[in-house]
Amino acid sequence: MTKKISTSQTTIFESIKKVDEQGEYWFARDLALILDYQDYRNFLEVLTKAWEACKNSGNDPFDHFGKATTMVEQGKGSTKEIPNVRLTRYACYLAVQNADAEKEVVAKGQTYFAIQTRLQEIQQLQEFNALKSEDEKRMFLRKELVEHNKLLANTVKNAGVIDPVDYAIFQNYGYKGLYGGLNRKGIQLQKGLRVKDNILDFMGSAELAANLFRATQTDEKIRKDKITDKKTANTTHFQIGEKVRKTIKDIGGTMPEDLPVAESIKKIQFKIKKKITKKTRVLRNK
Repeated sequence: MTKKISTSQTTIFESIKKVDEQGEYWFARDLALILDYQDYRNFLEVLTKAWEACKNSGNDPFDHFGKATTMVEQGKGSTKEIPNVRLTRYACYLAVQNADAEKEVVAKGQTYFAIQTRLQEIQQLQEFNALKSEDEKRMFLRKELVEHNKLLANTVKNAGVIDPVDYAIFQNYGYKGLYGGLNRKGIQLQKGLRVKDNILDFMGSAELAANLFRATQTDEKIRKDKITDKKTANTTHFQIGEKVRKTIKDIGGTMPEDLPVAESIKKIQFKIKKKITKKTRVLRNK
């Protein structure tokens, strides 16, 4: 029977996570059971594919797949040592990507580990780690989102989404999935924004990160599946947004439409520019 993801703050994927001095990790046998692989030998085939995917991506598989052993109980209180594999979060992501997607828990696992891996990538970026304030993080993520939206717009051209009207419809499908049925205008109304306001300019870092993931994963999905028609592109965008929303719910996060409205990022940029100008004048007058 397929296991269901808990709606509590900790998902089943977090519940089997281990942590030691080297950081977080998962045991392959635990993950196999969660993903409804009753025969571990079948899951070893999944791990082989994940290993190859890791190597093909330019990463060293030995950094993400480590040999390990675990103890299991046998009859009459005895124990036995069995081989296992120690997986990083990235290795788990690759494993669920290569598992049986027809299983509901696998599909949810794909979304969960993809989001967590993407957020981890952002957090590990030296530039992002150097940012101290919420405003700095917002500007960083907003810039990332601008660039990825450009890539997404270029990708969906192959699906016939070319003119501004079609692209606006396509974007609304993504918003509806992520925001529980709200389109751009609905989000503006929910957050008390004006019609002329760009909703992305009033998002905090958490909300921007969710939308960034929505954009990157939709772009990847459309490319991977070679989608060439508007209807499928729109549906795909909605489904990705919906999966991101479900993951936020699973980890006990705040729904994006309920997150507070942040100060306009344009105002923040203006303030920073004003400070720089003021400092420049002071230096010139010295």
